[in-house]
Formats: sequence, C-alpha cells, structure tokens
Amino acid sequence: MMKGMKNQSIHRIYMWEESLRAVGQEPAGISHEEYRSRQSRLFSQLRTGDLLIITAPHESTRSNDVHYPFRTSSDMLYLCGWEDPDAVFCAFNNNGEWNTTLFVQPKDVLKEIWEGRRPGVEGAEANWPVDNAESHESLQDILSSMLVKSSRIFVKMGVDPDVDNLVENEMKSNSRERQKFGLGPISIVDPSIMINELRLRKSNAEIDLMRHSAKIAAQAHIQAMANTKPGVGEWQLEGIIEGLFKYCKTSGIAYPCIIGSGENATILHYTVNDDTCDDGEVILIDAGCEYKGYASDITRSWPVNGKFSEAQAEIYQIVLDAQIAAIDECRVGNSYDAPHKAARRVLAEGLINLGIIVQSLDDALSSGGDLNKWYMHNTGHWLGIDVHDVGIYRPDDEPRLFEEGMVITVEPGLYFGAWRPDVECPERYANIGIRIEDDVLVTKDGPDVLSGDCPKTIANIESIVGSA
Repeated sequence: MMKGMKNQSIHRIYMWEESLRAVGQEPAGISHEEYRSRQSRLFSQLRTGDLLIITAPHESTRSNDVHYPFRTSSDMLYLCGWEDPDAVFCAFNNNGEWNTTLFVQPKDVLKEIWEGRRPGVEGAEANWPVDNAESHESLQDILSSMLVKSSRIFVKMGVDPDVDNLVENEMKSNSRERQKFGLGPISIVDPSIMINELRLRKSNAEIDLMRHSAKIAAQAHIQAMANTKPGVGEWQLEGIIEGLFKYCKTSGIAYPCIIGSGENATILHYTVNDDTCDDGEVILIDAGCEYKGYASDITRSWPVNGKFSEAQAEIYQIVLDAQIAAIDECRVGNSYDAPHKAARRVLAEGLINLGIIVQSLDDALSSGGDLNKWYMHNTGHWLGIDVHDVGIYRPDDEPRLFEEGMVITVEPGLYFGAWRPDVECPERYANIGIRIEDDVLVTKDGPDVLSGDCPKTIANIESIVGSA
C-alpha cells in the first residue's frame, strides 16, 4: 500500500472511531420476558383450539451455491427473535394452555463447516423464548398432528410453500377423524392485523434500539457530508455510509440507499447511485440502517461545494420550516395526517411567496392544486422492525390518532426536476431536490426526534460539508 493511501485509511478509521464514540453504548436489546409478553398479548386474542403459525421465507439462490442475503420475517423477529433460515414458530392452545414450538435447522457438522455454526434444537430450546424446539426435518409430522387438533389456523399464506401445502391439504382432508369426530381446521385466518397492532406501539426497549439505530444513521450522514466535494462519486458516498453502518455493528442497510446529486435528487427512489457529484449541485441522501432488527430512516440534502446558492437556500429553508411544523404535530391525540397537512401548508405558502405557485393557498392545497407538481408524496410513515412499518393508517376510514410509543418519519420535500415533460420547471430552481427526514417518537411530553443528532440547519450543514 502506498504511503498516501495508508494515511487515508488510518484517517478514515480514526473518523469512524469518533463516530462510534458519538453513537454511544449499545442498548441491551429485547429480553426473553418481553418476547413472552408479546406472545401472551397475541394469545389473549385467540381461543382454545386455535393454531398460530409464523413462517419465514426460505433462502433465495442467486446462482449455484450463492444465496441472496437472508433476512427472516419481521413477525418472527417480533415474537421470538429467531434470525436463521428454515424456521417456523407455532403456538397451540390445548385445554386453555398455550405451548410454543420453534422449528429450526438441526445441527449438521458438515454444513456448519461450510456455512457457519447453528444453534440447533438444543440451542434454540435453551436460549430462545419458546417452550419447545424441534428440527425442521420433523415439521411435516409434528405440524400435521397440530393441524388435525386445531379448529382455526392463524397463518399468513404465501410465505412458506411447504407450510402452505400442509395447511391446504389438511383443510381439504376427508380423514376419518374429521368425519367421525369433527376434528381438523375449519378456517384460515391471517394474523397480521393483530400482530401489526402490537408492533405499532413501541416498548422502552424497542425505543432504545431505534434511538441507537438513528444515532448510527446520523453519524453516517455526517461522514457523508464531511466527505462531499465536487467530483466525488455517489457510489463513494454510498460506500462511506454503508461502511460506517457495518463498522457500528449493524446488520447493514434498512433499505437501498438513495444517493442522488443534481437532477437525480428530484427522483424520489433513485438508487442507481452511479453519477458524479458536480459543483453547484445539491445532493439528497436517504439512508438508514438496521440494528438488531430495528430500522432508522434519515434524509438530508446539502450543497456539493459546501455552500448553498441563494436559490437552493430558498427551497431548503421552506422544506425545513415545513418539517419543523410537521414534527410539532406529532403529539398524542393528534390525527396521523396532521403532520402532512401542516407540511403542505408551509410548503404551499413558501412557494407562493417565491412566485413558483400562482394560486391562492386553498387552490394550491386542493387535490388538483399546483403544490402537487413539486410535492407528490406523503409526509411520513410508521417506522419499526420494517422501514415502512406495519399498522393501519385509517382504521374505519378515519385517520388514526397518535398514541404514546408510536414512531413515525417526517419527510417533506420539494423536487424541481427540469427533465420532467409534465411541468414547466422554473429555471432558477432547475434540478433542485430537497428532502429532510427524521424519525419521531410520540410521547406524552411531545415529539422526541430520535434522529436529532443529524444536523439540518443551513449553517450547521455548511460547516460540515467538505470538512474531512
């Protein structure tokens, strides 16, 4: 390694160590007691004779013996924390007592030599919050016996084909037990709605994990800011962000990173990340990590050369003002759509003041109003084990009211894509794309910005960009 390259590598590691210190101590994680509590709260909504089956996807082959990165189902993570492939979690109520069984990959020395150590049945039973563990090789026999004794099957179909086949075959069965004794399932129910409601409200342990995840993501954005300069590649900034994620012991990205400079910043889900960042452009980065199963989701926008132009600053400040107004609406008792309404109003007022929108405020905010040309997405979404987390937004067709423990993103933006044939983009603002996103916890004392470590004022951003 050349001396200059060696010094750069040492400098990078030193910077990452500073980021790691800023993140702070790792939280404890989810206890067995909490997993058991989650299970009990779910079981309380079921009845004797019900069978709950939580499945996870199989590993997917990329080519030959190479697999795509595996991630288990979020419901499996929520109910027992098991992360390995070929797992099925079952709970059966027999005579009023719930019993849980986790089917896992058995110990296999040869496969472990090649693929890594497995907890196996003994490890699962000893160290996970379940009553019993069984080999996945026994799934068909054991699950079939459970199905025969059940009346309702709570399972999300379409995840594990093997389980689907067992369930469907039992539903169609004309066995003697069914004919003579009336045994066997009579209905299939998707448990997702019940589980989703449980997942929507975060415990203190979950909040600690999400705050830690957000702290790591904030530091990654800071490092990307510090290393931004004209000529840097979008892919290089992506490498810095994802490298820091791994350096901080996360499982990696919570979703594909959006690293868009110039006109790419005006494409909402731009993930190609293969352009060069040019002088005079704004770069938009939307990136978050997954830490012990929990996602963060942060977006920041900044000038490639470290100084907002007058036009860029005008748009940026409008978006920032809109975000601040929206965050303030994330309060217990407010409706889910209150942040969106607040953000849209500020955005519309700002664009009217700049002369970009030549309509009344009411007209601009209408379904066919001109605000929709430059702001075309919602202001936030639930956040948790999934980056777009579960939970119905409009139960009974009415906006859900915020409750303590809910976590939502707040992410207004404005996008002036001069490449678009459907609008006449103002030349002064051509190819400026700004989005500012934070992760917000709803508390009894008001909104708590979990991602608050990530700078977002114009002055703070300009002081960091290019400083590495």
